[in-house]
Amino acid sequence: MAPLDLFRDKLADCPLIAILRGVKPDEIVAIGDALVEAGVGIIEIPLNSPDPLRSISTLARHLGDTALVGAGTVLTVGQVGDVAAAGGRIIVSPSTDYDVIAATAAEGLVSAPGYFTPSEAFLALKAGAHALKLFPAEAATPAVVRAQRAVLPKDVPLLIVGGVKADAVGIWFDAGADGFGLGSALYRPGQSADQIGAQARDFVAAVRAARHG
Repeated sequence: MAPLDLFRDKLADCPLIAILRGVKPDEIVAIGDALVEAGVGIIEIPLNSPDPLRSISTLARHLGDTALVGAGTVLTVGQVGDVAAAGGRIIVSPSTDYDVIAATAAEGLVSAPGYFTPSEAFLALKAGAHALKLFPAEAATPAVVRAQRAVLPKDVPLLIVGGVKADAVGIWFDAGADGFGLGSALYRPGQSADQIGAQARDFVAAVRAARHG
């Protein structure tokens, strides 16, 4: 399946992105399986993790179209190419870098850059972004999302990243958010696959209840 089609399919099924900062290649398959079993279908391995390209390659081959696997903390055009060569299919960045976004789109990968202001959001869309990551969400509020949603294209997913708690997802949904990126609330280095799976199930249950409740 094409990366963008898979992204839309997985986000519609479960609007969560697992951010596995610090994950190691020798544990990635067990953790990936635990996330998929819990219902999470989009997995981001930040490039400041140990041997991240190996983890991306291993998990992408293992899961195939069962999940969309890619990289986070992508800061350069060269890194986009490295991730593509490793089999990654989504590029997530903490910033709105026009060249990185354009290179991602040119590679046929999903681009989900970070932004904070409407100006950054529209610059990202001009460069070819497919989704927008509000980051850091700790410094924003649902009211900010509601105001931005009034001007942002309705068909562009808006993802909340930073400090998201399971009991607060409904407030963000009500404001116009489409999904969430989960970092330390979902995964911390040293946790077992069973722990991560249990935490993922709690978040999956919360977003499904909030979205359909």
